[in-house]
Amino acid sequence: MYNEIEVLNQKIQQESAFIEALVGEVGKRVVGQADMVEKILLGILADGHILLEGVPGLAKTMAINTVARAIDASFQRIQFTPDLLPADLVGTMIYNQADGKFYSKKGPVFTNIVLADEINRAPAKVQSALLEAMQERQVTIGDRSYPLAEPFFVLATQNPIEQEGTYPLPEAQVDRFMLKVKVGYPSREEERRIMDLNTGAALPALEPVVKIEEILKARRVLREIYMDETVKDYIVDIVFATRKPDPALVGGMEESRKRFAGPPELFDYLDYGASPRATIYLNMASRARAFLKRRGYVTSDDVKAVAYDVLRHRLISTYEAEAQEMTADDLVRMVLDFVKAP
Repeated sequence: MYNEIEVLNQKIQQESAFIEALVGEVGKRVVGQADMVEKILLGILADGHILLEGVPGLAKTMAINTVARAIDASFQRIQFTPDLLPADLVGTMIYNQADGKFYSKKGPVFTNIVLADEINRAPAKVQSALLEAMQERQVTIGDRSYPLAEPFFVLATQNPIEQEGTYPLPEAQVDRFMLKVKVGYPSREEERRIMDLNTGAALPALEPVVKIEEILKARRVLREIYMDETVKDYIVDIVFATRKPDPALVGGMEESRKRFAGPPELFDYLDYGASPRATIYLNMASRARAFLKRRGYVTSDDVKAVAYDVLRHRLISTYEAEAQEMTADDLVRMVLDFVKAP
């Protein structure tokens, strides 16, 4: 087994060589926010969509724009507004008077990378227009379904829900994002560098340094990364620790509480736990992190590093949790502290 992992390590070292060039190109315009950039790369490598949440002005849009320009792929930016229509995203049927027939007019979602900017500025019917594209990687216009480009990523930004003029995303839509990344303020030193970069000469020019073929090849290699059975069990234990048994099926609330797989104090704070997508995404995101770290194997630390981003938007808290001002991250922390790592 040791020799096999050594061979995997060498393969990962070779296949991940493009990461350094990509990070360097992004660093020309994005100062700091290393965690946000890493999580965007995790999603791209693991074939998952990313939701970035933070107050305006934290370089969310710039980071996505920069990553997209550093990859030799097609890119579309869609500004979500209250008057946006579903057809503005996916397309619609156009009537041709010349021959009396309807033709499909494809929307901007037919591309490799979609930047859904301020996705929660549009109402639910527009947000839901992305559901089929994000899950099935196809779009239905009229009576025909059209496959989307390969690869296809949705990189969305949103302001906190408390901001004026925003609409909370439906649970079904949020669950389709692999990661929800909280974006915070830069440090004092980073703030100074941001000021100098944006008030001096013209911003550095960007060039594509990664080809689509390299991304697709990396995704295939990702599935070869070794994950021990104990780490797989650890992932399942984490997800099950967020789920409350149904009292109707186990014989009442007290019996349900006894069968709860998570920390006892968490029982009253959760309405619903994570879906099976969380199990899959924890697995793939952990592999992607190992790839970024140039390793051919996954550790429990990889799982912990991505757990907050995978789980925070999949836990539905109770009124009691809200009354005590407990955040989703607090609930995830309780789970990670409770479940024993291998």
